[in-house]
Amino acid sequence: MSTSNILLLMTDQHRLDTLGCYGNQLCETPALDALATDGTRFTNGFTPTAICTPARATLQTGVLPYRHTLLANYERNVGYREELDDTFPPFSHYLGEVGYQLGHIGKWHVGKIKGPKDFGYDGEHYAGWGNAVQHPDYQRYLAERGYPPFAVHSPVRGTFANGEPGNLLAGILDQPVEATFEYFLAERTIEHLRRYAEIYRNEGRPFFLACNWFGPHLPYLLPEGYYHRYDADQVELPASIAETFAKKPRVQQHYSSHWTFDSISPDTWRELIAAYWGYVTLIDEQVGRILSVLDELRLASDTAVLFTADHGEFTGAHRLHDKGPAMYDDIYRVPLLARVPGLPAGRVEDGFATLTDLTPTFLDLAGVDLPEHYQGRSLLPLIAGEEPADWPTEVVAEFHGHHFPYPQRMIRTERYKLIVNPADENELYDLQADPHELQNRYDHPELAVVRRELMGRLYELLRERGDNFYHWMTSMFEVGAKTYDTALSALDEEASRP
Repeated sequence: MSTSNILLLMTDQHRLDTLGCYGNQLCETPALDALATDGTRFTNGFTPTAICTPARATLQTGVLPYRHTLLANYERNVGYREELDDTFPPFSHYLGEVGYQLGHIGKWHVGKIKGPKDFGYDGEHYAGWGNAVQHPDYQRYLAERGYPPFAVHSPVRGTFANGEPGNLLAGILDQPVEATFEYFLAERTIEHLRRYAEIYRNEGRPFFLACNWFGPHLPYLLPEGYYHRYDADQVELPASIAETFAKKPRVQQHYSSHWTFDSISPDTWRELIAAYWGYVTLIDEQVGRILSVLDELRLASDTAVLFTADHGEFTGAHRLHDKGPAMYDDIYRVPLLARVPGLPAGRVEDGFATLTDLTPTFLDLAGVDLPEHYQGRSLLPLIAGEEPADWPTEVVAEFHGHHFPYPQRMIRTERYKLIVNPADENELYDLQADPHELQNRYDHPELAVVRRELMGRLYELLRERGDNFYHWMTSMFEVGAKTYDTALSALDEEASRP
């Protein structure tokens, strides 16, 4: 099928469980909840890697990080390259070839120097990982409207082990909501939407327009009304705050120290989670403003709307913060909503989907043939309620490091998750018995068959993809066709026992 216009709404470092449509009873997200009601809510949306730049590069190119090789954010680069080359054209190239208007508003973070214009989009390059409050475009916006400049008080920080102040986690913004960078990005998106709509009506040229917010990525810098929108006393700390790091890779405990977890009181963690929710609500309001204009312009029936995030955030889960070298669902599962005209409303889809699948979905919506090198599949069949028989029953993710090199690979099914950590302990979780991933059961004999089956399947998939991580597994684990077949036979035999 083909739908003319595409509107992508994307956040950064956004936990799935902050949205009402995903079960949060306190955080108010009416605009995104309505989008879910009018379309499809994916329960198993995942990022291919929980780090901004490689995830966003995958979205642009349609190939996984090990293949496009933009593996880390340039701000914390540990020797990887900093720009995409021309090997894999961005999806904007294919849309532009068939006449699409192309707009990218907000966070880019696909490399260091090249910006949206280098990829064929209209839109400023707001460089870096956080709100670009010094960018001339934002400064003009404030000046033209008489809004006060960016300023923060009441900063929240932990304390490093050496006694120095920790990273900035949150603070109160001395600006009205209309002056925030989040509101500003919605304004710029609305301006583009109105201009594109006029060209669409007059010339018949469809548009792809993306609004990428920098939030709710930390630090949570919000007007006071949003910072205190939710009562911290009503916040329940995540169950995984009981993490002991027993039988876990040692790096996780070090990362907990890096984010000063133990220097922050439980009450302050509740305050931080409440502020995070306030940030989510602030962004949801901007989503609502954009979708209202889409309705005003009478474009809703001609425009597919998709919402997602590049990855999640810990926010105290597993005694961690930010994202990093730990492949928990807190940072690998992402919200994913899609409303496509002519396709069913109110659907809940449990099939696995990743950002890698969004790229072919955009081309499918535009009626463009998919390049052979794409590593994902269009989500339109799932959105239509027609799951193909060969749709994957697992998701594979990768990580290459952030503050330091740290390779990982993960395979996750509906029930189990296996993580291979060459530098440390491997991990295996039974998500049915242990949904918070507190008990690493990699060495438990009762899961030996599961471990072998998942290890074999991961090995097989990495070899098929050409991800050379499999070479490590060849020498270290029981993998290969013979072992994989043996494991499957053992599983079948076990299942047949009375």
